[in-house]
Amino acid sequence: MGKDLIIVESPAKVKTIKKFLGNKYMVQASVGHIRDLPTKELGVDEENDFSPDYQVIQGKQKVVSALREAAAKADNVFLAPDPDREGEAIAWHVAEIIAKENKNISRIQFNEITARAVREALENPRELNRSLFDAQQARRVLDRLVGYKISPILWNKIKRGISAGRVQSVALRLIVDRERERYAFTSEEYWVFRANLAAETPPPFKAELFKVDDKKPAIASAEQAQELEKSIEGKAFIVDSVQEKERSRKPQPPFITSTLQQLASQRLGFSAKRTMSVAQRLYEGLDLGDMGTTALITYMRTDSVRISDEARDSARELIASLYGKEYCPAKAPVYKTKGSAQDAHEAIRPVDVTLTPDKIKGLVAPEQYSLYRLIWSRFMASQMAPARFHDTTVLIGCGGTQWRVKGERLLFPGYMAAAPASAKEANVELPPMQQGQKLELTLLEKEQKFTQPPARYSEASLVREMEEKGIGRPSTYASIISTIVDRDYTRLEEKHFVPTDLGFVVCDMLTNHFGTLMDIGFTAQMENSLDKVAEGDLDWVALMKDFTSDFNPTLASAAKEMKTVKAGLETDIVCSECGKPMAIKFGKAGPFLACTGYPDCKNTSNFTRDESGTIQLVEREQEELKPVGTCPECGKDLVVKQARTGSRFIACTGYPDCKHTEPFSTGVPCPNDGCDGQLVEKSSRRGKIFYSCNRYPQCDYATWNWPVAEACPQCDSKILTIKSTKARGKHIACPACKYTRALEDEE
Repeated sequence: MGKDLIIVESPAKVKTIKKFLGNKYMVQASVGHIRDLPTKELGVDEENDFSPDYQVIQGKQKVVSALREAAAKADNVFLAPDPDREGEAIAWHVAEIIAKENKNISRIQFNEITARAVREALENPRELNRSLFDAQQARRVLDRLVGYKISPILWNKIKRGISAGRVQSVALRLIVDRERERYAFTSEEYWVFRANLAAETPPPFKAELFKVDDKKPAIASAEQAQELEKSIEGKAFIVDSVQEKERSRKPQPPFITSTLQQLASQRLGFSAKRTMSVAQRLYEGLDLGDMGTTALITYMRTDSVRISDEARDSARELIASLYGKEYCPAKAPVYKTKGSAQDAHEAIRPVDVTLTPDKIKGLVAPEQYSLYRLIWSRFMASQMAPARFHDTTVLIGCGGTQWRVKGERLLFPGYMAAAPASAKEANVELPPMQQGQKLELTLLEKEQKFTQPPARYSEASLVREMEEKGIGRPSTYASIISTIVDRDYTRLEEKHFVPTDLGFVVCDMLTNHFGTLMDIGFTAQMENSLDKVAEGDLDWVALMKDFTSDFNPTLASAAKEMKTVKAGLETDIVCSECGKPMAIKFGKAGPFLACTGYPDCKNTSNFTRDESGTIQLVEREQEELKPVGTCPECGKDLVVKQARTGSRFIACTGYPDCKHTEPFSTGVPCPNDGCDGQLVEKSSRRGKIFYSCNRYPQCDYATWNWPVAEACPQCDSKILTIKSTKARGKHIACPACKYTRALEDEE
């Protein structure tokens, strides 16, 4: 009698599963997908119901041979890839390549890799789900048609090597549209006032100007600010009213993929891709010393907030034990999953809640510990009682002005015992006050501010926007974001997405010629259609025919009508050498300006854009500057030179005989703790100047703005920067907080 064979997706799972199944089963891995569409041709027969030409992926022949050999020896084969559409597709392809060796093939799935879950799955095998496979197949064929048919047009019209994608292009549009909103934004000046006040007992507090003559403050100039200041000078601050009430704050639901990616970005600084990579290892299992290889979390690609009864009961038992019975609500919280969610499996939670973060600290990598702590805390908090606060709102009158301050006092921490509040949620304590009470003014603060344009998307906010608009699914967010960065359509600037000139051009071309494909509503509807295929309510071939009936004519039209910009996008910048217009061209190192008079005029220049999107030339030095030192290698003069991408560097005048170079130093020490490096000038491949530590890669500190060797007076930042904005021009700003001051204040 032979053994049964379990085929999983990842080699890491093999070790975890063998730990508790022992030698009763053979366990092997497919190492992800084993078959896919060919890489160098379309691989879809549109005339024959979109029949895909699946081929064994290059380099997977040995894996396929090993799976066939193992299947031939086994009594039964259990296919156990991940519990989602991609996993179902992997299982389907494995079943097809081993069908000749073994007919006794079943599908099993588990949401967590534990002895109980795996054994339950083995006791309840099922047949492969054709509808789930068809949904994945439809997505794959759709993406192949879009990518393989539009990309050659972009190569021909814009630049070779770029690509379009059914979902990635819509994500790019979100970023481009937001940047254009910023370009169109007109900043307006306004002033805020804060009164530093003291009552009869501490603590002192700050009240903000709330109303002027019973209207919302509208102080738009320094003159108006001075008038207001004079109008209340010498007048008493009297308490108008004190409102007090008790308020409760409920915990948030356990993580789904999108919320995990968002909070990991905000709290840990993880990219979506990094979050999913670390979560994958936590799901598959880690070596925990004496505990052996142990899976720590449930499956991390999910849009459901549902949890099992067993997980709920385990959490409630631990909550009562760790924090006390009052922290465990009489009725367990139940969270509602969004209507568009697949709800195929549970929320992301710890496999074993008793395995607290402290128990694995030091046994796993720091990033694995940090993410596990985030998941454990969020899940525990989701099952706990609400936090309770005593809220106080005080209105204070002074002449024709009214001031307001809000305070809160924590009465009962509830879920916050497991998931402490962030710094922004910290308590604001107020002293006891009553109506008619006179307060002492210790300082009146006034501050000039400017309205800000809509914020650029961060990874967290882009994931949230895609989720809210129904663009993509949990399993695709990380790859979408990686693709639009890897294609040079966007760059990350201070952890926010900025579209490149190439990104603008690609987005505009696609929007103008593939309006339906680039429509956010259409993309969301397509996701809903794929869900219907997965549920067995829609035939995938019918979906493909409906899509291509509009797509193919549009494709033919675009090939004829799309404007060619390989010669460059003409601008209103005039060539300094011949007077002809300069055009944006897209080279291997990124966009640059070139004279339209080429080849008669070969003038080129790097450029950047200001906050309104206006092109700013990066002048390239044609002559060497005065000596700035002596070459340590040959004794000749050192001079400042400029790289092709725009940044300055120090070079020996003895070149090419002496190739000594040094980075151009700002003279500002690196602010990272424990680093003795200096910040030097660098430029990105696309000509964007930035300032980074000369100890890179040992230290990865970088800032986009010229650094100033001065500590911030409002936070722990060791440097300030010189920043330029449309509203304020050049000014001093902190890279870590909102502190700013005028550049004219500098001596």
